[in-house]
Amino acid sequence: MRALITGISGFVGSHLAEHLLNSGGWTVAGTVYGDAGNIVHLRNELELYEAELSELDTVRDIVSDCRPDAIFHLAAQPIPSLSRDDPWFTLETNIRLQINVLQAAAQVTPRAAVLVVGSSEEYGRVGETDLPVDEDTPLRPTTPYGVSKIAQDYLGLQYHLSHRLRTVRVRPFNHLGPRQRRGFVAPDFASQIAEIEAGQQPPVMTVGQLDVARDFSDVRDIVRGYVMALAHGEPGEVYNLGAGEAHTIRELLDVLLSHASVPVEVRQDPARMRPADTPKIVSDCSKFHRQTGWRPRISFEQTLADVLDDWRAQTKINT
Repeated sequence: MRALITGISGFVGSHLAEHLLNSGGWTVAGTVYGDAGNIVHLRNELELYEAELSELDTVRDIVSDCRPDAIFHLAAQPIPSLSRDDPWFTLETNIRLQINVLQAAAQVTPRAAVLVVGSSEEYGRVGETDLPVDEDTPLRPTTPYGVSKIAQDYLGLQYHLSHRLRTVRVRPFNHLGPRQRRGFVAPDFASQIAEIEAGQQPPVMTVGQLDVARDFSDVRDIVRGYVMALAHGEPGEVYNLGAGEAHTIRELLDVLLSHASVPVEVRQDPARMRPADTPKIVSDCSKFHRQTGWRPRISFEQTLADVLDDWRAQTKINT
């Protein structure tokens, strides 16, 4: 089997490439735009295309050259908070790239399976009566990022209906793990702890809202789910992927601090204390469990220990 991963050098893409290579039976190609540091250790095992995917001709040429059996489209602007500051950049990037991938697949490899990656951000403002969130929960996005993901999601459905593409749509909930960049809660906390341990900053962490609760999974479980979605999912269908339990940001912080080798003082910054649009969200993934048998394997605590160890290693390299 031949796989094409757009955004292969990103946080999720690099873990997906590792998973496919370790599984055996896969030849893996991918697109790279910008920093390729996450896949340096895999470069000799991958076929890489250095390309920016905003032009259809570029994407079509890559798909024509690669001839994939499976396309995992991960290239995107992934940060919800950034979408508030620059809505059009997020909408233009995520929607344009998704259209180009679907159009290229329809024109060049119409029998390929295509994974369309949405997000739990599509659900947006969720109340207690909506929990746990299943695929029929109304979509009430609270960020332009969430809107962009709804567009990607429904483009995947549209191309299945209009072009008979074998698209499978997934809505992953929050996922964590090694290599995740700053701008997300776990690496923001873990990087501060690692720098405090290394003596690179005073033993004080600044944090924002701690009482919101999110459904956290390990990225390595999520990419395993992505492969199972294309192997066993029903084309045209949409599936939630998540742990099925919620942890507060305070719990996440406490687990990381329990692994710190030095005392750390935590201070809440009033400037970061914005009220949450959604105080709690937790997934119902029973549809995906029934269809594929997938369930998370890696514990919340193990994931956070691995995140902190990853930032310790990065901090040591940068010292």
